[in-house]
Amino acid sequence: MSWPNPFSKKEKSSEEHHVSPELQGQDTHDIVSVSEARISDDSAKHIYGSKSLGVKRIEAISAEFTGLDKIILFSSIFLIAYVYGLDGTIRYAYQPEATASFKNHSLLATITVLRSIMAAAAQPAAAKIADVFGRVELVMISIVFYVIGTIVEATSTNVSGFAAGAVLYQLGYTIIQLLAEVLIADLTSLRSRLFFSYIPAAPFIINAWVSGDVSAAVLAGPGWKWGIGMWAIIFPVCAMPLLITLLLAGRRADRAGKLASFKTPFQALGFKQLAVELFWQLDIIGIILIIAVFSLILVPLTLAGGVKETWKTAHIIAPLVVGVLTIPVFILWEKNCKHPMVPFRLLKDRGVWSALMVAILLNTAWYLQGDYLYTVLQVAFDESVKSATRIISLYSFVSVITGLITGIVVRFVRYLKPFIIAGTALFTVAFGLLIHYRGGTGGANHSGIIGAQILLGIAGGLFPYTTQASIQAATKHEHVAVITSLFLANYYVGGAFGNAISGAIWTQVLPSKLSSKLALAVSNSTRSVELAGDAYANPFAFILEYPVGTVERAAVIESYQETQRLLCITGICLSVPLIVFGLLTRNPKLGREQSLEDAEKFDSSAESVATEDARPVGDEKVVREGL
Repeated sequence: MSWPNPFSKKEKSSEEHHVSPELQGQDTHDIVSVSEARISDDSAKHIYGSKSLGVKRIEAISAEFTGLDKIILFSSIFLIAYVYGLDGTIRYAYQPEATASFKNHSLLATITVLRSIMAAAAQPAAAKIADVFGRVELVMISIVFYVIGTIVEATSTNVSGFAAGAVLYQLGYTIIQLLAEVLIADLTSLRSRLFFSYIPAAPFIINAWVSGDVSAAVLAGPGWKWGIGMWAIIFPVCAMPLLITLLLAGRRADRAGKLASFKTPFQALGFKQLAVELFWQLDIIGIILIIAVFSLILVPLTLAGGVKETWKTAHIIAPLVVGVLTIPVFILWEKNCKHPMVPFRLLKDRGVWSALMVAILLNTAWYLQGDYLYTVLQVAFDESVKSATRIISLYSFVSVITGLITGIVVRFVRYLKPFIIAGTALFTVAFGLLIHYRGGTGGANHSGIIGAQILLGIAGGLFPYTTQASIQAATKHEHVAVITSLFLANYYVGGAFGNAISGAIWTQVLPSKLSSKLALAVSNSTRSVELAGDAYANPFAFILEYPVGTVERAAVIESYQETQRLLCITGICLSVPLIVFGLLTRNPKLGREQSLEDAEKFDSSAESVATEDARPVGDEKVVREGL
């Protein structure tokens, strides 16, 4: 949600008269209000003041952190990341099985669109909650949504219930994922941040191989419902170390008197006034509008195709029209509300908007090839459940390995842009391989799709996290949560676009391909229509009945190949502007400071880099350099 504009003229906060010990001796710019100039009411000051409570708390905690404390915290982050990472990987494999079991496999893209939209909308609100209340509260909120969503998914009896559970689960997943990245940014310097940012992703090194065995065993045994439901117990248990670590660290900081002079928003305002203030601070109206825009426009694209096209029906046209009309309403609201969701001032910086476009295009292109890849692997490549799960995990596995190496190199090279450019170029080459290896049962096709996913993973290790580190470098520490949430929100917006486009292509192209090719393979026209419907609604049941070598399976394989080819061609078209925006990112020299000295000054004539008098984490000085 909304971040109060911290870039307008700053005013003295009432809290300046009772500055806490840890802030004494700091420059004036460190203790003045960052609330927007037009926000002068006491409620806003209590929530943000000079710095919000959540930021003050984590700064006080990090100041007391020893090397052992950081090891414990990072280990706790690794544990919870291992759990939600493994769950996310195998749940991604269960989702096609679940929709197919409800005879609605084509709605897979619709569900992923809804998940992406909710994830994007949740990012800014979660960042504000972390800054207003603290990181601990965000962990608790994440557990609640994660557990409830998982239970709803596991107990669903139709695709609507499954979709509702998936959305709730996605909120919990998104919040804990954001928190992990924010905590790492809280405790690391710029030059080390890229390496440590891979702690939440590191479990994919293990999960890429374990996930295939887990998903195969579950689907062969208790089924996908139990495979999802068990995480309602595992996740909260494994979240306890992180929660306890933060609670104990906060208590130690309180006992040291670091936060003694500050009141919490609840203590200062009371429940009723705080609820009203948060309604505006979180820009609830803006969240509702942005969800409406994306849902009403993107979801119908995934529903209008199928065996019987419904583009001309009211239930498709009406949402599209309303969604388009809602766009100017959203823009008008954001331009005039007190605490806009979109930080327009921030978007004037080339280093910010170029990085955001990289996030959008990256995920849009990736989901075009990845949304139906699990299904294509089983149907068109004749891969087993274990093999298909491992292949779709290759991207994560390789990207993490590459990213960790990149993080170490960046620590010494101290520049990010060369890796961003190289990554976007390799990403495009990988899509060329995906177009060529789009299906087939031979050994060459098996090796080809694996090679394409490996190359895609190498690219994914070079530029997504380096782009995130680049945009964080241009931001002051008190705004790192909101800038991280903005980047991740655009990442999920790209996912929503990719889901919608892939769903539209899949539902528009595949049914007609199946009908035409099965009609040629099967002489009985009535039988061919039935087979086309079965192969479209539940492909996993179809391939069990018609193995490789039958004319029916051959027709279906060819249909899937041609559809996947169109998806990958669309993806490579988006990879071209991805390279362009990668070239437009900034190239600051990174040092031991947490953020650049001239962060948020948005000087378009020069690179935003640290000056020699920047406050470093250690004793290292950072000199000003251009491109």
